[in-house]
Amino acid sequence: MDIKKRLLLPFVCYFLSVSQFFHVCHGDVGTAAQYSPPYLPTACFGEDQTQFPSSNLFAAAGDGIWDNGASCGRQYLVRCISASQPGTCVPDQTIQVKIVDYAPTALSPPSAQSTTIVLSETAFGGITNIPMDSINIEFQQSVSLV
Repeated sequence: MDIKKRLLLPFVCYFLSVSQFFHVCHGDVGTAAQYSPPYLPTACFGEDQTQFPSSNLFAAAGDGIWDNGASCGRQYLVRCISASQPGTCVPDQTIQVKIVDYAPTALSPPSAQSTTIVLSETAFGGITNIPMDSINIEFQQSVSLV
């Protein structure tokens, strides 16, 4: 092994070990509503209660992100960017939600129809100060590099 390869090998190993801690995100703007219990059954995982994160930060996908069910289990970073009432959004608050359902078939109806994503009560409350039917959001699918 020549000297260049020998010097490069530790750098490559370090980069690969550190890169597992970074995530790549792709962002967009849309709308969010909220829904209430009962949350089961879901279109993604049926009656399996282990599908819900312990934080209760989960959501149902609207048609725009449903992707024929491929969105099940995906993680999204979501933040409120505006609403019809000033002061609705919690400034600089971003939450991570897991898609567990399909909004049009969710057992509990959303507070507003045809939104990009329908958040659990806990998730919606985590990014809003005032109860609203819908808000404008920025959302990014969180994709791990490993």
